[in-house]
Amino acid sequence: MLFKPKSVRTHFFGLIFFQNYKRNLWVKPSHRYGKYNEEDDDDKDPKLRNTKENQLDHFYLYKSKGQHLLTNTRILDAIVRRSNIKPTDTVLEIGPGTGNLTVKLLEAAEKVVAVEIDKRMVDVLHKRVAENGLQERLNVICKDAMKVEFPQFDLVVANIPYGISSPLIAKLVYGRNPFRSATLLLQKEFARRLLAEPGDSEFNRLAVNVNLVADVEFVMDVSKREFLPCPKVDSSVVIIRPKPELPDVNLNEWRAFTRTCFGKKNKTLGATFKQKKKVMQLLKLAKTTSLNKENPPTGNNYECDESYDGKYEDEDTDGEECFASSTSDLEMNLFKEKIVGILRKSGFEDKRPSKVSNEDLLHLLSLFNQAGIYFHDHIKPNDLGNANAAYLS
Repeated sequence: MLFKPKSVRTHFFGLIFFQNYKRNLWVKPSHRYGKYNEEDDDDKDPKLRNTKENQLDHFYLYKSKGQHLLTNTRILDAIVRRSNIKPTDTVLEIGPGTGNLTVKLLEAAEKVVAVEIDKRMVDVLHKRVAENGLQERLNVICKDAMKVEFPQFDLVVANIPYGISSPLIAKLVYGRNPFRSATLLLQKEFARRLLAEPGDSEFNRLAVNVNLVADVEFVMDVSKREFLPCPKVDSSVVIIRPKPELPDVNLNEWRAFTRTCFGKKNKTLGATFKQKKKVMQLLKLAKTTSLNKENPPTGNNYECDESYDGKYEDEDTDGEECFASSTSDLEMNLFKEKIVGILRKSGFEDKRPSKVSNEDLLHLLSLFNQAGIYFHDHIKPNDLGNANAAYLS
């Protein structure tokens, strides 16, 4: 009787065991996706989980928490090489995991600041870096990257959790810390949106707001098979470089303006600004802003349609109903003609936001502001440090 199938199977699993042993990593992926919730993970009992970890000398990686570790050394080396790290640089790494990229960054930079929310990862990271004799150059911050204030850094190099891509990029490019570049491994679809240009089907508000303050360069695609555990999507590496000079525009005003324009990006600007609700909101803001200039407000301020996406055009809040009742039809019509007149005279009435460049959008916003039409009533200097106010998508 032949036992070859059994021998092949035994040899196959022996290879898997050896490879995992070399990585010092065992993986049990979660079956859920979306926002991480510890109650959704297997082995809810901490004692049971700790017992298993002690027995098997491993810990779990959760897809739902964005824990996908890049294991391909060739790709890791390429990321470090394209980052152009100087021996005197301090590199910020967000989500270092078990340190596959961290060790290579420490070999190239003077210092690495790693922000990691998972204490288990931090323990493994410290142990691994110490084994390489690089612990003096590593500063680990065990906190949520979206809540912690970053120390000074020169570069960002990171395989970031996909779930925080947009707010994290906002925190970086609109933050207080100046830096040369950010080399980021992102979900491929998200990277395409970030790289989109006017006329592209993926062109969106994300690209518009990032390109206002930074340039984005595509580096390479990375297959999902290069990660452990394997995600459902491929990835891409991009480099974001802050522009040396920023446009002379109030960022709060720009943010509210682009939100209005891209609520329905394939709708003409004329159709968007002719809506009764939008005209009423802009008229209300025009009056509020005028009053604020004469008498700085001490109470609540109003903002132009903070969450407007074009879906609730016929729904009025109590405040809007009150304002509408005190506004005559003649006043509304005159203000609407003023808006349409600006769009028509400047040639934007029939244009769609998805095909308009940043330069043209800046020009249109300037024309509106010069005519006393505003999208945000806080008339103040640019606030690059307010990451939440600069949220992109």
